[in-house]
Amino acid sequence: MYRIEVGPGDLAASRFGIAPLHETITALGLAAGRVPAGPVSPWVERARPRYASIAADPAVRALAFLRRRHGYMADFVQPPPGRPNLTVAEQLAVARATPEPQAREEIARNLDGLPTPPDDVRAVLHAPDVVRRLSDALEAAWTALVEPDWPVLRAILEQDIVHRAGRLAAYGWAEALDGLSRQVRWRGGMIEVDIPDEGAYRLDGAGLMFVPTVFSELGVALERNWPYTLMYRARGVAALWEGREGRVPRDDDALARLLGRTRADLLRALAEPATTTWLSARLRVSLGGTGDHLAVLRASGLVTRERSGRSVLYRRTAMGDMLVGAS
Repeated sequence: MYRIEVGPGDLAASRFGIAPLHETITALGLAAGRVPAGPVSPWVERARPRYASIAADPAVRALAFLRRRHGYMADFVQPPPGRPNLTVAEQLAVARATPEPQAREEIARNLDGLPTPPDDVRAVLHAPDVVRRLSDALEAAWTALVEPDWPVLRAILEQDIVHRAGRLAAYGWAEALDGLSRQVRWRGGMIEVDIPDEGAYRLDGAGLMFVPTVFSELGVALERNWPYTLMYRARGVAALWEGREGRVPRDDDALARLLGRTRADLLRALAEPATTTWLSARLRVSLGGTGDHLAVLRASGLVTRERSGRSVLYRRTAMGDMLVGAS
């Protein structure tokens, strides 16, 4: 079990971020069958042909080979975000700038306990240009597996951050950690994480970096050269494969007949407060179109909006709840 001691200044110093390369390497591990698919099985089935299109590259297979469910993974191929709105290009630049001795040390540590890799994979991992080859493989995996779904992925992650950051700011550690994972709890000034380890750590005023993810379960990064980071499964991952496609209009959908199908879908999607970006990605409607429909619902008294940090959240009014409930 990891125990992370929290001090008086750590709440204000804690922050949230999105890590595109972490999503990339975890998505690659899933598509390659290195780890169980779990709740994202529908996405994995859809992504396997995309993985097949890049799997001939031994560097891609070497990157997938490093993916493991438990135990250390090389840090340089999945750097934590230094700030909330980091792009994949910025993270790739960090990976490409890794000194070769550091990369070799991390790869050796990553391989400890794994079976002997195939010859072509081993050749990549021992190549003099291993940093370049694995960074190129990361970029190929991003382009094939993650980038096509990134608008929805990012909306899921941003929605989770709005929810979790609001709880942290308003209610403190206990409320922010509640529901994050069954393996995480707040106990007497300490964050306890049920991952096999006996480590004890202190934030010492630097705070904790929270990183919601779609493609992996709970994880921690407590290396000395990185911000202390807690990764956890974001809420609402089903939005990645659910959407308007495949929905069959129902003849008895009174709400859709009253408001129109898109506005009815928006009102139903607002079971919890949400941003325009999340709603747009969730329903596969353009951002401008979503905003226009929300404006009509707001003028009709069915939704309201409020600012939460840098985000604007829409929520149903009591009248909107009544309409959805009655339908």
